[in-house]
Amino acid sequence: MIRLLLVVLFVVLFLIFSIPLLIVEYFLGKWNMEAKNKSSLAIVNWAFRCVLFLSGVSVTVIGKENVPQDEAVLYIGNHRSYFDIIMTYVRVPRPTGYIAKIGMVKVPLLSNWMKNLHCLFLDRNDIKQGMKTILTAVEKVKSGISICIFPEGSRSKEPDAFLPFHGGSFKIAEKSGCPIVPISINNADQIWEAHFPWIKKAHVVIEYGTPIYIKDLDKEQKRHIDDTVLSVIKTMYFKNKSAV
Repeated sequence: MIRLLLVVLFVVLFLIFSIPLLIVEYFLGKWNMEAKNKSSLAIVNWAFRCVLFLSGVSVTVIGKENVPQDEAVLYIGNHRSYFDIIMTYVRVPRPTGYIAKIGMVKVPLLSNWMKNLHCLFLDRNDIKQGMKTILTAVEKVKSGISICIFPEGSRSKEPDAFLPFHGGSFKIAEKSGCPIVPISINNADQIWEAHFPWIKKAHVVIEYGTPIYIKDLDKEQKRHIDDTVLSVIKTMYFKNKSAV
């Protein structure tokens, strides 16, 4: 219970006391967008690291060297927990926007920081709006902003089960030409979701796979790119299962 209270208290205080920072970031973006991107990344990374510390989360990272440092990428991962975002975001080497559910845009202050970080809000029930979001993500990648998406669409609640990947997510890499970096995440649900509402100490294993360039795949792999990437993530996931 104490971990939950500490995390909630920290998040609430951060959002309130960061209001002046949001104002500074707004004007900084008018003057120098690159500087704003770097400062927003640093501020939120600090906050997320504090949340992980207060939650008692320890993370083993495998394959960090597989993440390109000099170009924007499309991160594709399996989804077990809200903490997936926190644990992966503190490891991005460049400004990265996450694609979130449209409902998040209604959360005051949090949505402001998400917009500063180039996050996009996807309404899966509106096909036209969803395509606009994907096209916006393509432009983000072309401008040097990485994008992360969990193509299952929602958190898988069954142990070791994977929901089908939504193929539209991969249009971002197809149309921008950026590499896809597969991410497997083991044991994240044990932080919170497995015993909701309490937060408990947990060990998580995250592995970054070798970048996948769609142009280098054969015709069959391109046609079923969602299954191709899912297969890579599953292989990493079950390989690391015994390490948690």
